[in-house]
Amino acid sequence: MAEPSLPEENSTISASVAHRHARPTVSRRRLRVCHECDLLLALPSLKSGEKADCPRCGHTLVRRHANPAERSLALAIATLITLALSVAFPFISFDISGIGNRIELTETASTLIGQHQPLVALCVLLTVIVLPAIYLLSLSWLCLGLILQHPLPRSRQLARTLRHVTPWMMADVFVIGTLVSLIKIMGMAHVELGLSFWSFCAYALLLLLTTQSVDSDWLWFSLDKEPQAPAGSKVGLAAAEQGLSGCHTCGLVNRLPESGKGRCQRCDEPLHPYHAGNQVTLALLAASVVMYLPANLYPIMITTSLGDTTPSTIIGGVLLFLQEGDFPIAMIIFVASVLVPVSKMLALLWLCYVVHQKQRPLSQMSRIRLYRITEFIGRWSMVDVFVVAILVALIRNGSIMSIEPGAGALAFTAVVLLTMLAAMMFDPRSIWQGASPSEHADLSSTGPQRPSKESSHV
Repeated sequence: MAEPSLPEENSTISASVAHRHARPTVSRRRLRVCHECDLLLALPSLKSGEKADCPRCGHTLVRRHANPAERSLALAIATLITLALSVAFPFISFDISGIGNRIELTETASTLIGQHQPLVALCVLLTVIVLPAIYLLSLSWLCLGLILQHPLPRSRQLARTLRHVTPWMMADVFVIGTLVSLIKIMGMAHVELGLSFWSFCAYALLLLLTTQSVDSDWLWFSLDKEPQAPAGSKVGLAAAEQGLSGCHTCGLVNRLPESGKGRCQRCDEPLHPYHAGNQVTLALLAASVVMYLPANLYPIMITTSLGDTTPSTIIGGVLLFLQEGDFPIAMIIFVASVLVPVSKMLALLWLCYVVHQKQRPLSQMSRIRLYRITEFIGRWSMVDVFVVAILVALIRNGSIMSIEPGAGALAFTAVVLLTMLAAMMFDPRSIWQGASPSEHADLSSTGPQRPSKESSHV
């Protein structure tokens, strides 16, 4: 395939963010706004295997790959094959004194519907199977059109979905939940792993590699050549100060209308102008705190063994693993279900508070690193939800031995989703308000800056 070539930058653009004092207006080709610190930058020329990082906050703007369309298409097709195998064959089976059960992957969601937990079942089904399948099919459609050098119908709309779907795909978290479930029942029953389990592990790994292979900057340039940035754009200054906003989907720099609300002229996605304050994040955090109380007070699952019913809360499950000597599993559950949600809520609350203070105890770089950690770890709290889904589907033998989801399962699922949304809605640009554009960055160079294989500060 003759891949569309990205425009070459002249020496002024390669000089990146311009002279510290002059702040000149440069060529309006290949400009980008850092989504984490709002700095307007000019991308350098990148070769395969190179990336461009923001010189102020270190956020990766672009990561270039060799043969991006063929690479992503091959990985997407391989991932779809492993997903089909995961759904088609038995997942896990267990046997204890002649009593046992065998389940398929989809039963982890369908059984929850029969247990009057349709919302939890929907979350499991979407995050493990449906959304990844949509992502992989959309990516395959896009890459196929680019390889044929003729984008297929609806390519632009499908390209827009990729960014929105990616944070909600949790196959890797489901693998950890499966391992925790296996360790929980291995001590009392004989467990067999079906072909679906092994193909699902391959699916989770390939899905991760597929998402990392997507070069969204090249993808959008191939679908729709990049219009020039608005006239008068000055690199090395905050975009908000110039009435500009970078599209979070395709990266194009847009001029904001006077109303402050607008859409990207290339991909038609809503723009996200900077507004002081994080009221939406605070509202979502308040809702998550409210839901966290019933998530811990009510049982997350109810175990029946030989007619004896025992409800188990999150903390109760951690204590049970400690009593049985399973310290690693107890630590995984405690970290994922207690430490991570609480730490995330406290960290986001602190970030929302400190951005309005004149005296800030940590530097901008320390606060942006804290934000990145909270955004990354939030999804791993779904481990406990997946453990419940797997055990409820697998162990269901009436009064002899069965596990049912408790009221706390729905509340805890809501906590995870609300905290993830709170982190997504937090505007990291607020961390850098009042900071000098050149803080933590070498923006004074006027000569060309060539990217390295590991990283390029644009």
